[in-house]
Amino acid sequence: MGLHEECGVFGVISTEAADVAGIVYYGLYALQHRGQESCGIVVNDDGVFSSHKDLGLVSEVFSADELSRLPRGNMAVGHVRYGTTGGTNRSNCQPIEVNHQKGRMALAHNGNLSNAARLRNKLELSGAIFHTTSDTEIIAYIVTKERLRTPSIEEALSAAMGTLEGAYSLVLMSPQKLICARDPYGFRPLCYGRTPEGMYVAASESCALKAVGAEFVRDLEPGEILVFGPEGVVSRREHCGRCEKKLCVFEYIYFARPDSVIDGVSVHGARLRAGRILAKEHPVPADVVVGVPDSGLDAALGYCMESGIPYGIGLIKNKYIGRTFISPGQSRRLDQVRIKLSAVEECVRGKRVVLVDDSIVRGTTSGRIVGLLREAGAREVHVRISAPPFLHPCYYGTDIDSEEHLIACRHSTEETAGIIGADSLGYLPVPELEALAAGCGYCCACFDGSYPTEIPADTGKNRFERKLSEKHS
Repeated sequence: MGLHEECGVFGVISTEAADVAGIVYYGLYALQHRGQESCGIVVNDDGVFSSHKDLGLVSEVFSADELSRLPRGNMAVGHVRYGTTGGTNRSNCQPIEVNHQKGRMALAHNGNLSNAARLRNKLELSGAIFHTTSDTEIIAYIVTKERLRTPSIEEALSAAMGTLEGAYSLVLMSPQKLICARDPYGFRPLCYGRTPEGMYVAASESCALKAVGAEFVRDLEPGEILVFGPEGVVSRREHCGRCEKKLCVFEYIYFARPDSVIDGVSVHGARLRAGRILAKEHPVPADVVVGVPDSGLDAALGYCMESGIPYGIGLIKNKYIGRTFISPGQSRRLDQVRIKLSAVEECVRGKRVVLVDDSIVRGTTSGRIVGLLREAGAREVHVRISAPPFLHPCYYGTDIDSEEHLIACRHSTEETAGIIGADSLGYLPVPELEALAAGCGYCCACFDGSYPTEIPADTGKNRFERKLSEKHS
């Protein structure tokens, strides 16, 4: 627990005017787990763009009145955000809108550019003035720049992709087209489907397609550009095959919803396999297996199935509070653990408990959860983690930017077990990630340090805010 992921994107296009804002609203609801800092929707009504964006959850930002103020249209894009580049403020809400010489554009982005600082510096030296501190505005600038010299928005996006490095799944809306793109490594997921009414829908995860009644068609391939417009659906593949596929393996472990299927792999199935592997690699005599809600539940079930130890509901989650990572400060994150989770005494009192969770980052949250079980009377607590230990920062959209904050970098497994108050601790071995991804190419640089792209010099989330303050000091 305590991890941060970047965002969720959603887009819809219809052949006639429809309540596209309502469709995006429900799509964003299904993607709320991917970002809880802010959200936004931009509607295209025959080339006229209308939008609403703000800080907060989808249900907080879009009241019935706010949603009704958005017009019917033939296209719309939406976004839920947890930013790994740029601070939490309204200016960084997405989708980003651009009004340039050749028309308007709205852009929603999931991922993180590893060359963002270099690109931004180059753009600023050429006269660009930035209004946000997110790397999404960098993408918007480059696409706009390319559009001034290319015949179409899809040509501009293709040209821009030759400059961008790192993770980006994009949904872009122009006056006449909805365009989706996935970076050549395929770090972040992106798929599309079709509703019974003939609308095309694109989303970060397949669960959002189901939420709006769309039938899944397929995932975008790494490097693919998909254009929905007057000519129907056109696939551009000039960037496909440039790189070896590197989907973030943590999509299967934590980020995605268990009812999603990403690149042909069931998230629920991947987590069950992780739990089974943990039971084989780290067996322990116990009376009950307990999962940490929500992303630890499937792996706990897998551990139960493999070990034969009964599964129990030992922790209850308060469903009316967001994931712990919505709190930017460590003190607030600690306060929320007890509000968010409570132990079921009848399930754990006097028992040897196997506690299954998806990860340990700093160790503070894990320690609090172990403490909850101890207070409820657990005799022993054996922690099993459905991921390897975090040893390296991530530059592709997961908010792990400093090794000094990673407990596994400073302590052995045995020491970490003592720090969090567990009787034993076991992680998923790095080679077993292959079984989770079921043959799908994946990135696990945060576990093994093997980065697919060049490592940036400055990786802090608020690096652009720092530079602004330095300029004015």
